[in-house]
Amino acid sequence: MAGLTLGRPGAGRRGPRFRGGRPVGRVVRRAARALPVVAGVVVLTFLLLHIIPGDSARQVLGNHATPEQVARLRQKWGLDRSLAEQFGSFVTRLVTHGDTGNSLFYNMPTRSLIVPRIGVTLELVALAGVFCVLLTVPLAVWAAVRKDRLPDHLIRVIPAVGAGMPALWLGLLLIIVFSVRLHLFPVGGAGPGPWLTFRGLVLPAFTAALAITPVLIRSLRAGLLEVLESDYIAAARARSLSEPRVLFVHAARNAVVPMLTLLGLNLAYLVGGTVVVEQVFDIDGLGGLMFQSIGNRDFPVVQGIALFFAVVVVIVNLLTEALSALVDPRLRSRA
Repeated sequence: MAGLTLGRPGAGRRGPRFRGGRPVGRVVRRAARALPVVAGVVVLTFLLLHIIPGDSARQVLGNHATPEQVARLRQKWGLDRSLAEQFGSFVTRLVTHGDTGNSLFYNMPTRSLIVPRIGVTLELVALAGVFCVLLTVPLAVWAAVRKDRLPDHLIRVIPAVGAGMPALWLGLLLIIVFSVRLHLFPVGGAGPGPWLTFRGLVLPAFTAALAITPVLIRSLRAGLLEVLESDYIAAARARSLSEPRVLFVHAARNAVVPMLTLLGLNLAYLVGGTVVVEQVFDIDGLGGLMFQSIGNRDFPVVQGIALFFAVVVVIVNLLTEALSALVDPRLRSRA
């Protein structure tokens, strides 16, 4: 056992030279590779919104408007032009003014509608991520150390059942139990001030977290089971290190990288999937605004929110890669 070292595999010997270049260069290259994704989101969102049936002018004016009134409003908004001309105007506006134009329904810049709602949506996603970690790590560790026993089976089955519940039904259930019955959290909305905002976001964030926690638990559990069978874990136990230190310092550090990747991907998905959660809990965020804008066929607002979501997804993926490389230095050698 003397030849074995504690910590990560390969510790105690000189590691390979990193070939990924400087950290800033790696980030720039990965961000550049993500630009086509953002551009694809812009194009697809524009096309899909113009393909679905309905008329924005008719939606704003109402069913009693005359065809002449609808035609004049369509001409004012440029909706009577060809799809290529509309797309060209949209891209020009995006490049020159940094927004997607004026809202057709509210008659104000989309930036004025989107920016005030960004904070609460990001807070919701961030709190959901915290809940994911707080649920995943202890449950996955417990399942790994109790492999094929009752706790292991329960931990794998119960979260999966929760994930199979629709967010609408699960959110209403949490409201009935923790808001109506126990009066621990507000029924809906995020009040002013940090404390009231936090209390208002606990239930929606927990609802969102339950949807992605089972896959994270399975990933971390599988990684821990593989790591716990390695030689350096046996060496750590042979040196009479405490079991919590073996699990959380030596084993978890090497098993957590795949879970971090999955967490980043699911948080990126969650950023664009807050529509139902925000509607259930009456959160005045981007999800609720997108839901209303789709119903109103307010093209510029929907396009602006979709573009923001795409940029956030790219940023979350970049941060996930950086954090994974920080936890496991061997990943820094990847270009």
